[in-house]
Amino acid sequence: MPVRAEGLPARVRIHEVGPRDGLQNESSLVPVEVKAEFITRLAAAGLGTVEATSFVHPKWVPQLADAEQLMPRLDGLTEAHPGLRLPVLVPNERGLDRALELGVTDIAVFASATETFARRNLNRSAGEALEMFRPVVQRAGQAGVPTRGYLSMCFGDPWEGPVPAAQVVDFGVRLLELGCTELSLGDTIGVATAGQVTELLAAFDRAGVPVGRIAVHFHDTYGQALANTLAALRCGVTTVDASAGGLGGCPYAKSATGNLATEDLVWMLHGLGIETGVDLRALVATSGWMAGRLGRPSPSRAVQALLGGTAG
Repeated sequence: MPVRAEGLPARVRIHEVGPRDGLQNESSLVPVEVKAEFITRLAAAGLGTVEATSFVHPKWVPQLADAEQLMPRLDGLTEAHPGLRLPVLVPNERGLDRALELGVTDIAVFASATETFARRNLNRSAGEALEMFRPVVQRAGQAGVPTRGYLSMCFGDPWEGPVPAAQVVDFGVRLLELGCTELSLGDTIGVATAGQVTELLAAFDRAGVPVGRIAVHFHDTYGQALANTLAALRCGVTTVDASAGGLGGCPYAKSATGNLATEDLVWMLHGLGIETGVDLRALVATSGWMAGRLGRPSPSRAVQALLGGTAG
């Protein structure tokens, strides 16, 4: 029985990243038809934003090399589900060209709050990466395509250790100043705690960034993703990234484990009386189906419980 708590939003938008962030680190290639069905099932389960793929060079992320083959398979999905958004990640202007040629209507860029990760992930400094994104964001805006800005390593970096909030705010504000419409704060290696989340969001508030432009993206390395999400909700955040079945990691940060599982998030939100528009059982069935295609059980606790008949 849902029990509402004071100080929480009435509705949360879930930004589903399973098909992109969740699958990008899989060692065996997932067939394009399986990816298309995965996205179709996620949309049918009520997820209004499903990040479909990435237009990064195939050399760097071979799992997503089929972006040009995938996107046409999703034609008609937005008509079947009005309001559905299918954003894609683009690394540079060439990636933007490829995306626009396929009629993509939402894009994202991926920056770093630390220098070491920027060098390892983008082969350039964090500041140089932002400048690389400037023409991408500007051209996308001119085409009427909004850009989400991902900022990674917002709480800790495997090489640099804890990341100062002021440093994260600096890079986050610069991403927004480029023209990004939304900023997703990533706990890429899953080391954040609720107090750190509250501190960082307060720092953005002091910098004049409206909380409505901020999303959160937690990994569950230390089992803190749900606690961190609840802390963010109490600060006014209403957009939360999650990955169906808890799929994912980061190919450039080996200590990064899976994303917050969408099912675990939905279970908590619905228990708090927060609307999501998601059919939890349909979502659980989808993740169970995908786990079968990947040949291993889903790490999501809610998926395990509901498919195992131990909760419901």
